[in-house]
Amino acid sequence: MNSYKHKKGTLLYKAGKVPGYTLLTLWVIFTFMLVGWVVFASLSTSSEIFSDHMFKFKTGFHFENYIKAWKTQKVSVFFMNSLLYTLISCTMIVLIAAPAAYVLSRFKFKGNLLLQNMFASALGIPVIMIIMPLFGLASAFRLTNNRFLIVFLYIAINVPFALFYLLAFFKNLSFTYEEAAAIDGCPPMRTFWTIMFPLAQPGIITVSIFNFITIWNEYFMSLIFANKTSVRPVAVGLYNMISAMRYTGDWGGMFASVVIVFLPTFILYLFLSEKIINGVTGGAIKG
Repeated sequence: MNSYKHKKGTLLYKAGKVPGYTLLTLWVIFTFMLVGWVVFASLSTSSEIFSDHMFKFKTGFHFENYIKAWKTQKVSVFFMNSLLYTLISCTMIVLIAAPAAYVLSRFKFKGNLLLQNMFASALGIPVIMIIMPLFGLASAFRLTNNRFLIVFLYIAINVPFALFYLLAFFKNLSFTYEEAAAIDGCPPMRTFWTIMFPLAQPGIITVSIFNFITIWNEYFMSLIFANKTSVRPVAVGLYNMISAMRYTGDWGGMFASVVIVFLPTFILYLFLSEKIINGVTGGAIKG
């Protein structure tokens, strides 16, 4: 009798998951169809894209679309700009947010709560509200189209999120690590870099991935502060290429540019998806 109830309960439990799995399967199929169509279009000619035989590849695979997009459409310039902005910004965000989160989570001092509330307030301010004042200051000091300004803004805007994300990790780490280090005569700063920082690796990797994706795909701020082609990141550069399609008609090259721009984030999800999941769930588990 108990065995029958157990089997019945298991079947009901599995049946309850069917709608969720069905929706997930449909979403995955739809996503693969969209991404697959873009990839196929990047290997086709403009005439084939607007015909009904694009997937037949009667004229072969046109890999020259990627070469043309990389060189002629200046995707190489946009790609390297975004790579520079993203790598420097993500590194500096971690170097700023990790020590700050550690101090705010492990040490009690006057102003600790005030600082946390200030960072929390910064998270609630929409970027669109501060763009125009920032642009006015940048124009007054002649800092528009300046790579250092763009990187600085990316860092400043994303530090609050990274700090609060890492606060949970440092709060959940055991104090025994620091006590053992203090007994051995290790100063607090060295304890952080040699012991606590590596222990927070799951959170640091996850927040770095989130920041990478956010900065890589950022559009509005770079549209305002990066007007020159030489300093544009991929999001603004890709938009300009799409706008130019009405004159050039090189749709195969445009879709090749989309694939090139999409590739870094796809690789991140492909190889680091498990670390992202571990990092998201790790902050809720007590050490």
